Amino acid sequence: MQVQKRQNLYHLKGKSLLELILEQFEDLLVRILLLAAFVSFILAWFEKGEETTTAFVEPVVIIMILIANAVVGVWQERNAESAIEALKEYEPEMGKVIRADRNGVQRIRARDIVPGDIVEVAVGDKAPADIRIIEIKSTTLRVDQSILT
Repeated sequence: MQVQKRQNLYHLKGKSLLELILEQFEDLLVRILLLAAFVSFILAWFEKGEETTTAFVEPVVIIMILIANAVVGVWQERNAESAIEALKEYEPEMGKVIRADRNGVQRIRARDIVPGDIVEVAVGDKAPADIRIIEIKSTTLRVDQSILT
Protein backbone atom coordinates (compact mmCIF):
# COMPACT_ATOMS: atom_id res chain seq x y z
CA MET A 1 0.00 0.00 0.00
CA GLN A 2 1.29 3.38 -0.89
CA VAL A 3 0.70 6.48 1.16
CA GLN A 4 -1.44 8.92 -0.74
CA LYS A 5 -1.42 11.85 1.61
CA ARG A 6 -0.90 12.45 5.30
CA GLN A 7 -2.26 15.62 6.78
CA ASN A 8 -3.01 16.55 10.32
CA LEU A 9 -5.97 18.85 9.73
CA TYR A 10 -6.50 19.96 13.27
CA HIS A 11 -3.90 20.78 15.90
CA LEU A 12 -5.42 21.15 19.32
CA LYS A 13 -3.81 23.88 21.37
CA GLY A 14 -6.20 23.56 24.25
CA LYS A 15 -7.76 27.00 23.84
CA SER A 16 -8.97 28.72 26.96
CA LEU A 17 -12.64 29.47 27.51
CA LEU A 18 -12.03 33.18 27.01
CA GLU A 19 -10.36 32.57 23.64
CA LEU A 20 -13.28 30.41 22.53
CA ILE A 21 -15.77 33.09 23.55
CA LEU A 22 -13.83 35.84 21.77
CA GLU A 23 -13.67 33.72 18.61
CA GLN A 24 -17.47 33.71 18.52
CA PHE A 25 -17.45 37.49 18.07
CA GLU A 26 -14.97 37.55 15.15
CA ASP A 27 -17.66 37.03 12.50
CA LEU A 28 -18.55 40.13 10.48
CA LEU A 29 -22.30 39.67 10.94
CA VAL A 30 -21.88 39.38 14.72
CA ARG A 31 -19.82 42.57 14.75
CA ILE A 32 -22.49 44.37 12.73
CA LEU A 33 -25.13 43.22 15.22
CA LEU A 34 -22.96 44.42 18.12
CA LEU A 35 -22.65 47.82 16.44
CA ALA A 36 -26.41 47.92 15.86
CA ALA A 37 -27.05 47.08 19.51
CA PHE A 38 -24.61 49.80 20.61
CA VAL A 39 -26.20 52.42 18.36
CA SER A 40 -29.67 51.36 19.47
CA PHE A 41 -28.61 51.59 23.11
CA ILE A 42 -27.19 55.12 22.61
CA LEU A 43 -30.38 56.24 20.86
CA ALA A 44 -32.50 54.74 23.65
CA TRP A 45 -30.35 56.50 26.26
CA PHE A 46 -31.04 59.93 24.77
CA GLU A 47 -34.72 59.27 24.10
CA LYS A 48 -37.13 61.27 26.20
CA GLY A 49 -40.73 60.57 26.95
CA GLU A 50 -42.90 57.89 28.43
CA GLU A 51 -41.51 55.03 26.32
CA THR A 52 -37.85 55.29 27.39
CA THR A 53 -37.83 51.87 29.06
CA THR A 54 -39.27 50.15 25.99
CA ALA A 55 -36.55 51.73 23.84
CA PHE A 56 -33.97 49.59 25.69
CA VAL A 57 -35.73 46.35 24.73
CA GLU A 58 -34.22 46.18 21.23
CA PRO A 59 -30.53 46.48 22.22
CA VAL A 60 -31.03 44.10 25.15
CA VAL A 61 -32.66 41.49 22.90
CA ILE A 62 -29.83 41.78 20.35
CA ILE A 63 -27.20 41.37 23.09
CA MET A 64 -29.06 38.37 24.56
CA ILE A 65 -29.21 36.70 21.15
CA LEU A 66 -25.49 37.28 20.59
CA ILE A 67 -24.68 35.85 24.04
CA ALA A 68 -26.84 32.79 23.32
CA ASN A 69 -25.06 32.40 19.97
CA ALA A 70 -21.67 32.55 21.71
CA VAL A 71 -22.72 29.97 24.31
CA VAL A 72 -23.92 27.56 21.63
CA GLY A 73 -20.77 28.13 19.56
CA VAL A 74 -18.45 27.47 22.52
CA TRP A 75 -20.44 24.36 23.45
CA GLN A 76 -20.21 23.01 19.90
CA GLU A 77 -16.50 23.71 19.69
CA ARG A 78 -15.84 21.94 23.01
CA ASN A 79 -17.82 18.93 21.79
CA ALA A 80 -15.87 18.88 18.54
CA GLU A 81 -12.56 19.03 20.43
CA SER A 82 -13.54 16.12 22.65
CA ALA A 83 -14.67 14.10 19.62
CA ILE A 84 -11.34 14.70 17.89
CA GLU A 85 -9.49 13.66 21.04
CA ALA A 86 -11.56 10.47 21.16
CA LEU A 87 -10.73 9.74 17.52
CA LYS A 88 -7.02 10.26 18.20
CA GLU A 89 -7.12 7.33 20.63
CA TYR A 90 -7.90 5.03 17.70
CA GLU A 91 -5.04 6.35 15.59
CA PRO A 92 -2.09 3.96 15.55
CA GLU A 93 1.22 5.36 16.73
CA MET A 94 3.48 3.11 14.67
CA GLY A 95 3.45 1.87 11.10
CA LYS A 96 5.41 -0.66 9.04
CA VAL A 97 6.97 1.12 6.08
CA ILE A 98 9.14 0.15 3.14
CA ARG A 99 11.23 3.05 1.90
CA ALA A 100 13.33 3.18 -1.24
CA ASP A 101 16.49 4.30 0.57
CA ARG A 102 16.46 1.40 3.08
CA ASN A 103 16.14 -2.36 2.75
CA GLY A 104 13.26 -4.25 4.31
CA VAL A 105 10.36 -3.21 6.48
CA GLN A 106 10.97 -0.73 9.26
CA ARG A 107 8.70 0.46 12.06
CA ILE A 108 8.34 4.21 12.27
CA ARG A 109 5.98 6.64 13.95
CA ALA A 110 2.77 7.10 11.99
CA ARG A 111 3.18 10.87 11.91
CA ASP A 112 6.51 10.44 10.08
CA ILE A 113 4.92 8.63 7.14
CA VAL A 114 5.17 10.74 3.99
CA PRO A 115 3.83 10.48 0.44
CA GLY A 116 5.82 7.86 -1.44
CA ASP A 117 6.19 5.48 1.52
CA ILE A 118 4.88 1.96 1.02
CA VAL A 119 2.88 0.88 4.06
CA GLU A 120 2.51 -2.76 4.98
CA VAL A 121 -0.71 -3.67 6.79
CA ALA A 122 -1.27 -7.16 8.20
CA VAL A 123 -4.24 -8.84 9.86
CA GLY A 124 -5.47 -6.80 12.82
CA ASP A 125 -3.39 -3.72 12.00
CA LYS A 126 -4.81 -0.25 11.87
CA ALA A 127 -3.90 1.81 8.82
CA PRO A 128 -1.41 4.41 10.08
CA ALA A 129 -2.21 7.00 7.39
CA ASP A 130 -4.49 7.87 4.50
CA ILE A 131 -3.36 5.24 2.05
CA ARG A 132 -4.07 4.02 -1.45
CA ILE A 133 -4.26 0.25 -1.78
CA ILE A 134 -2.16 -1.00 -4.66
CA GLU A 135 -1.99 -4.71 -3.84
CA ILE A 136 -3.96 -7.11 -1.63
CA LYS A 137 -2.46 -10.51 -0.81
CA SER A 138 -5.65 -11.97 0.61
CA THR A 139 -9.01 -13.26 -0.52
CA THR A 140 -10.92 -11.02 1.90
CA LEU A 141 -10.60 -7.48 3.12
CA ARG A 142 -12.71 -6.14 5.94
CA VAL A 143 -12.66 -2.51 7.03
CA ASP A 144 -14.24 -1.23 10.22
CA GLN A 145 -15.23 2.42 9.80
CA SER A 146 -17.77 2.43 12.61
CA ILE A 147 -15.45 4.61 14.67
CA LEU A 148 -15.92 7.48 12.23
CA THR A 149 -19.70 7.33 12.24
